Amino acid sequence: MGYDYDVLYRDTPQALGTPNTLIAKQFDAFDGQSLSILDIGCGQGRDAIDIARRGHQVHGVDISPHGISDLEAVAKAEGLALTGEVADLLVYHPTALFDVLMSDRTLHMIAAPDRHALLSRLLSNIRLTGWAIIVDEPSNLSGIMQVFDQDSANWRVELSTRDTLVLQLD
Repeated sequence: MGYDYDVLYRDTPQALGTPNTLIAKQFDAFDGQSLSILDIGCGQGRDAIDIARRGHQVHGVDISPHGISDLEAVAKAEGLALTGEVADLLVYHPTALFDVLMSDRTLHMIAAPDRHALLSRLLSNIRLTGWAIIVDEPSNLSGIMQVFDQDSANWRVELSTRDTLVLQLD
């Protein structure tokens, strides 16, 4: 990754702005459910915090210690079911199962072969009938979709836009 997000997060509160509206809208559709979410590349938690405020349990992973520190401070202050973990996604292996895998503009920072290997590895941590919500560069979505197509499980596309994929595991 060429940009030092840890410096940005250290120097700028809420550096990436407000939660992604499309992701928020997707979680509106989960109304009444309490889901476990894995947010990879969560940064300071702009999406993770919003999702935890909606009553979901969120585990955010990011390489930035300052980003995770900011996320955990909000979680503690508000009593949210939100945890953070500093980890390099290239070698990250979650030990739990999740209802939703989420990535908001993180995967494009990883070279295509590593991006696809990471995503393929994480799909095994999604529960049956679980979801994947991927927002990324439009040029990457066809390769990302190939990972889902090649997975041994059956993924159904619920939403496909210029920069977003929402899929559910059948």
